[in-house]
Amino acid sequence: MFKQILKSIFGLLFRTITMRKFIIGIILQIILLACQPFEKSINMETNDHKKFSCSVESGLCTEHKNSEIEEIQIQSVNKITVLYYTDPICSACWAIEPELKKLKLLYGDYMDIEYRMGGLLPKWEGFSDAGNGISGPKDVAVHWDEVGEYSGMSINGDVWLEDPLHSSFPPSIAFKAMQNQGYDISIRFLRRIREMVFLEKKNITKESHLTTAVKDCGGDVSQFLKDYKDPESEAAFKQDLLQGRRMGVGSFPTFLFLGEDGKGFKISGMTHFDNFVRALEQALGEKTVAKNLDLDIVELLENYPLLATKELAVILNRDLNSVMQELEMAEIEGKVREHIHKYGSFWSLIN
Repeated sequence: MFKQILKSIFGLLFRTITMRKFIIGIILQIILLACQPFEKSINMETNDHKKFSCSVESGLCTEHKNSEIEEIQIQSVNKITVLYYTDPICSACWAIEPELKKLKLLYGDYMDIEYRMGGLLPKWEGFSDAGNGISGPKDVAVHWDEVGEYSGMSINGDVWLEDPLHSSFPPSIAFKAMQNQGYDISIRFLRRIREMVFLEKKNITKESHLTTAVKDCGGDVSQFLKDYKDPESEAAFKQDLLQGRRMGVGSFPTFLFLGEDGKGFKISGMTHFDNFVRALEQALGEKTVAKNLDLDIVELLENYPLLATKELAVILNRDLNSVMQELEMAEIEGKVREHIHKYGSFWSLIN
């Protein structure tokens, strides 16, 4: 009898919308307070962060459990080629920047890396992912913040509240346009527009921000605008999409390690660095030897204008605390400048 009375009371309360929201709010606050110390300890004391991937179907970047290497069949190639399917606004792609830089620096002589655009967000009109609570731009903010906090690569999701992007296609086409100015500058351009959107809350669908990024990279703005508006750049972007679908690319980042024997090895979503090396060796058919990276923090910053503390720690294979101590000393000596962001610091040289 007593249980029935309680059941009736709680049933009445939860039928009241205001009371339901109030109770749920209290429960969420309790959960957040209980989890907060644990989350902070993960970020500061270990590199075993959550892994994320961005779905081409939903456009959402969520925790990715499976990061195994998948063997696929492809046409034979003359040299080990890595096809990297990505998107300028893919938060998981931003989060994996430290491991990707390390792969290039230590094993770059074994392979060529080709960047392909994936088309993460065509448009918001008609888009809905009710299962993940996504119905509009504002719903993405919390997901971006989560990736930024757990990965060590800061992200400020407030851009989706203040100046939301309507699509990821314009910056993707802009990248294809920049490829006409050379491989290296196109990669610098992609990095710069990612810094703009993830750190500076800038809507990189706007032409003014894209041209600023071209200037920052030392590119030719007039040539960029010509190529950006040329239908061939959009056609090249659509070709990336078509080839990606044919190869079974359904999330980002996706890395396809293509071997000379016609076998390919696919890694989808964020993964441990060792998986990159294993995939490379499987494609190569033999063991690899990492290059001896005899660089210090200042020398790395001479090659990369802006690096996160996490990036420096991963590349140099050091713990965050020792890297922070060295950076703080370099800052005292007037060598580097700290740029504090929502979930961590980035560093640049003082010229």
